[in-house]
Amino acid sequence: MSARTNGSEFTAPEMVNTLYQRSLGIGLLFGVISLITAILPGTREQFFHSYLIGFMLWLGVTLGSMVILMIQHMTGGKWGMVIRRQLEAAMKCLPLMGVLFIPILVAGVPNLYGAWLNPNPHDKHMIELSQVYMRRFGTSNFLFLNGYTGRAIIYFVIWFLFAYLLNRLSKQQDNPPVENLAPRFRRIAAPGLILYAFTISFAVIDWVMSLSPPWISTIYGFIFIVGEVLSALCVAVIVERILSNYQPTASLLKAKEVHDHGKLILTFVMLWAYFSFSQLLIIWAGNLPSEINFFTRRLYLGWQIVALALVVFHFAIPFLLLLSRQFKRDAKTLVWLASWLLFMRFVDLFWYIEPNFTQRLSSLSWIHLLDIVVPIAIGGIWFAMFWRNLRSRPLLPFYDLHAQEFLEYVGAAHD
Repeated sequence: MSARTNGSEFTAPEMVNTLYQRSLGIGLLFGVISLITAILPGTREQFFHSYLIGFMLWLGVTLGSMVILMIQHMTGGKWGMVIRRQLEAAMKCLPLMGVLFIPILVAGVPNLYGAWLNPNPHDKHMIELSQVYMRRFGTSNFLFLNGYTGRAIIYFVIWFLFAYLLNRLSKQQDNPPVENLAPRFRRIAAPGLILYAFTISFAVIDWVMSLSPPWISTIYGFIFIVGEVLSALCVAVIVERILSNYQPTASLLKAKEVHDHGKLILTFVMLWAYFSFSQLLIIWAGNLPSEINFFTRRLYLGWQIVALALVVFHFAIPFLLLLSRQFKRDAKTLVWLASWLLFMRFVDLFWYIEPNFTQRLSSLSWIHLLDIVVPIAIGGIWFAMFWRNLRSRPLLPFYDLHAQEFLEYVGAAHD
């Protein structure tokens, strides 16, 4: 493949429109099922438990894609060029996630964070904390909102800002002349990575850790950061495998790039295991009643089945498979592992969130229909917007100087 004279041949294939329609149909269908199930007697609270799991899963894919994109801009490398527009399309789903957070603010807070809204009247410390954490500060508070809502707005504003800046600069590379905008991308990505790490750490404290008010973990944010990047990598591998059956991805994606993506997945699988085990080891060694309760709830009463599944299927088996160089270089096999790991990301979030509301896991009766249909509904709508974003731009930023070098490299590899 030689360098092109224009970027018209990098348009997304027509099948992306079909995928958009199918994803939207799935999202709407499962969304209707979710709403019908949610209005049944006694299911309102369960609906928001399932909704939070689905929201965190797909928010993780969105933000994780932005993180990988910023890492690619910071480090360079051909591994990210072939999936760059996929990452941008996923990042542009942030407005959707902002809209999907509104139901949690409007109706979900009482069903999720009741311990903060209605603390034990005999626990004076908890009452004081709840007044600061969830309730109004007074007439001079920021936008007259409570702390939970105000912080959520700040998180999303920061994420929107960096997504907007990255996307606006990337648009310039769809039109001549050929430019090297890498220094400008780095000036956005460097502070973006730092602010992302802070904001998502505080966000998961607000949205997930606070489900168990007495419990704290200083490594909690890092576990979610690694999980989000891993989720985004899995989606990128799935999408690139789908697109590899069509031009232009069929010519751009080679075994070396697939191998690089497989190595990145291996890296974050190991990081997830390292951070998760470190959290367990430190808390177990400390043996403080306020901390150990988190694991006693999740390692007994049947929940140990889920914990064991995470150890085996989220770490051990993927780790062993990804040690194989041949496995990592084959897109047809890697996509199955990526799909499985994306499912295990759902299981991991389920294990973190659901035990806060359900104490015993003794049979399959704990798997509520909403735990399945709500994340699929959100995922269907997310993918519909993703495919819509992907078809709106060329699959390669043709007028990026590094894209021109990538095309020369691809051409040399195929000659």
